[in-house]
Amino acid sequence: KQTSRNKCCVTKMFLVIHALCTHVSMSVSCVKLWASAFGGEMKSIAAKYSGSQLLQKKYKEYEHSVRVEEIDGLKLVERLAKNMEEMFHKKAEAMKRLVEAAEEAHLQHEEDPNLQYEYFNAVLINELDDVGNNVELGGEFILQPNDHFNNLSVNLSLSVVQVPTNMYNKDSAIVNGVYWSEALNKVFVDNFERDPSLIWQYFGSAKGFFRQYPGIKWTPDEHGVIAFDCRNRKWYIQAATSPKDVVILVDVSGSMKGLRLTIAKQTVSSILDTLGDDDFFNIIAYNEELHYVEPCLNGTLVQADVTNKDHFREHLDKLFAKGIGMLDVALTEAFELLTDFNQTGRGSVCSQAIMLVTDGAVDTYDTVFAKYNWPDRKVRIFPYLIGRESAFADNLKWMACANKGYFTQISTLADVQENVMEYLHVLSRPKVIDQEHDVVWTEAYIDNTQMEDNQGPGLMTTVAMPVFSTKNETVSTNATFHLSNISLFYEEGKKRRKPNYSSVDLSEVEWEDKDDVLRNAMVNRKTGTFSMEVKKTVDKGKRVLVLHNDYYYTDIRGTPFRVYNRDHRHKHTHTHTHIQKCVIYSYMSVFSFVYYRNSDKGVEIAYLGTRTGLSRINLFVVPDQLSSQDFLTAEDKEGVFNADHFPLWYKRAAEQVPGTFVYSLPFNTGSENKSVVLASTAIQLLDERKSPIAAAVGIQMKLEFFQRKFWTASRQDINCYLIDNNGFILVAEDSSLTGVFFGEAEGAVMSRLLAMVCLYFYLTISPFLSLYLSLSLSFSLSLILAHRNGRTMLVPCDTEYPAFISERTIKETTGNIDCDDCIKSFVIQQIPSSNLFMVVVDNKCECRDFGPITMDPIEIMQHARPNWRRWGGRSREGRVRGGLIKTGGSWRLVEIGVTSTGVSC
Repeated sequence: KQTSRNKCCVTKMFLVIHALCTHVSMSVSCVKLWASAFGGEMKSIAAKYSGSQLLQKKYKEYEHSVRVEEIDGLKLVERLAKNMEEMFHKKAEAMKRLVEAAEEAHLQHEEDPNLQYEYFNAVLINELDDVGNNVELGGEFILQPNDHFNNLSVNLSLSVVQVPTNMYNKDSAIVNGVYWSEALNKVFVDNFERDPSLIWQYFGSAKGFFRQYPGIKWTPDEHGVIAFDCRNRKWYIQAATSPKDVVILVDVSGSMKGLRLTIAKQTVSSILDTLGDDDFFNIIAYNEELHYVEPCLNGTLVQADVTNKDHFREHLDKLFAKGIGMLDVALTEAFELLTDFNQTGRGSVCSQAIMLVTDGAVDTYDTVFAKYNWPDRKVRIFPYLIGRESAFADNLKWMACANKGYFTQISTLADVQENVMEYLHVLSRPKVIDQEHDVVWTEAYIDNTQMEDNQGPGLMTTVAMPVFSTKNETVSTNATFHLSNISLFYEEGKKRRKPNYSSVDLSEVEWEDKDDVLRNAMVNRKTGTFSMEVKKTVDKGKRVLVLHNDYYYTDIRGTPFRVYNRDHRHKHTHTHTHIQKCVIYSYMSVFSFVYYRNSDKGVEIAYLGTRTGLSRINLFVVPDQLSSQDFLTAEDKEGVFNADHFPLWYKRAAEQVPGTFVYSLPFNTGSENKSVVLASTAIQLLDERKSPIAAAVGIQMKLEFFQRKFWTASRQDINCYLIDNNGFILVAEDSSLTGVFFGEAEGAVMSRLLAMVCLYFYLTISPFLSLYLSLSLSFSLSLILAHRNGRTMLVPCDTEYPAFISERTIKETTGNIDCDDCIKSFVIQQIPSSNLFMVVVDNKCECRDFGPITMDPIEIMQHARPNWRRWGGRSREGRVRGGLIKTGGSWRLVEIGVTSTGVSC
């Protein structure tokens, strides 16, 4: 058919719409008619094959059997906090009984250097020698499987003792400690009888041995070694010492070559083992110059979590010895670093120490100490003399004594572990003097609770208390009580268990709370509510969901813990499961009829999921004929559907206006699949505007079928595109643009759209992600040479990840772009009942003034030192920063990536 200028007509056969538009006047009404016709056709097809209208009617039939109850979030967290308070109190009381018994047993014991005592060694029990006799310290020990302990073989009457591999298990101090601590066995049993929910109970000694109840056999690794040392565990460190800021100085002068440098590196690594999440540190190597082990973190301290410590260990291997050691310069840098860091209020705001690892000191450097540390002596000095020579030992001993520290000489690698531990006794003196029986709860951490490789690590917390000698001594030991049953908080976290798990600051989780309203309220132990709009990245960081979250929070009395609940503004719905199933079966029964009437031959799958986790898939073609089988494979992690996890298509449908369909090209793992289009919509529980979402349905159709329904009336002077609300092209005359971001195809138009709104740019920081995170995405670490205070230094690059979302209030817009020798015109029209937009662009004006706009990450050089609350990162999937003030137009930009608090550029 022929069409007249600025007129459009539609044929019922193929929805063919001819539009003749020129760059002078492109008809908005024409594009609107085209969009309306295509939108109506697609909604009819999607509703027919997904059965959305039928399902909505089925829920209507059961409306009398369903009730919607809005739960008071604040009462919910208060009730939860009360239950947790009672549970924590019972564990703490059991802990106190254990501590009292340990202190009494130690008081009654007289040390005997010649004491001989046979105890049950956790590694040697039930082991036989070559002639079939029990080995020494390994008598017959009855073990029986127990359901309460995950079917592990345990002994509920006795405990076992583990001694680190590097220690002699019959050392006099070990034997005496094991002997008097046998009195704890009956307390272990009594605690378990009083509270059968208890699991592991521990006692860890400052001497290094570790008593565990119930008794269980330990198995060494393939090298015959058990690296476990209770004194390196989080619970021991936190109970034994106060939080601390530590600067480790490592001598890398020429005299440290060879074995000495190897011992020095091992010493530093062992010091790191003794630091916990409450501690902050940095490592500085020195000769005639200062060398921060991590050059990008000069002049600051970082939190001693697992990832940071492992990162610094990697850098220790890069140290080599040369030159002359300038210890006075290194000490000055360490004191100034601790002073500056403490004055900012960051770090532990408690104890401070300098660990000096060197093979000698030619001076006492009393002038440095007089300037920075005397008379208050707030910073303790702990020198570690490396090597057998003791020519400079007196100077190092003087430094330690003059600064309330401790001197240790380490001659061999075998000496490292025990000698490093000595400083903990010094830092624990204030607690010993004051007899502070603080109940210490650790952060959540990963540990192998089962002591067997096939069980894997578990997420847990621990309560610990120090056990003091009530004799006239200065030595303390530590008793601990392990609460692996606290892992019930983290049942949903099983899939996230990683060896490098570390707790993070609340500001890193709820980072869009830029004023720290929620964080400050919880730190101050308040009870209340808080609301804010948040942005969540999905689909491998390419899309954004804008959510409105409500937060309810309170504290758990008697513990350092707080509890909060985040609710995504969906009312809680009580729907009987049998009703859900009945609705689904009634709904799915019609598909056999639809199957035979599938004359379009383009719809392949219909799928359904409910809020309670029920799901169903119906095929309109045999599996071998599917264009994409992602819905049928376990590899599609985003497609996993249960009561705790909703797939992407469900989430996006739930955020759309009810009755509208969300269309998208799936971004699959590996090569992107551009052969199908998904369309999904949400089903409301009740026939009300604010009714909760009860389910979502959708279809998978062939891309070719979808494109056939959209006929682009292209002449020599226009281009037509169909794009989604995140700017990805679904239909274009050039098929190679399918799935491509619109800004790459039409940079000039995208630039104009962005210019129509006022943007706020937020830094999206991703420092050293390739070093800190085990991700499916790969990130690069870039260091840029910069000049600061006349000195060349390395500066980390931050990374920004852009993503785009449409402004919902904009339905249509037009624009003209001034180019060098022409004007480029465009029209944008929303497709009704969808998340799609039709874009008609004048192609006679090439407009070379504008380059493409891509979603590639952008590196930003950091000009100011970060005010790190913590140093670490988050994955691209987990962070979004961005916003806008709309002044017209139809697009807004958000920046996606990884952020840290207090960064300015």
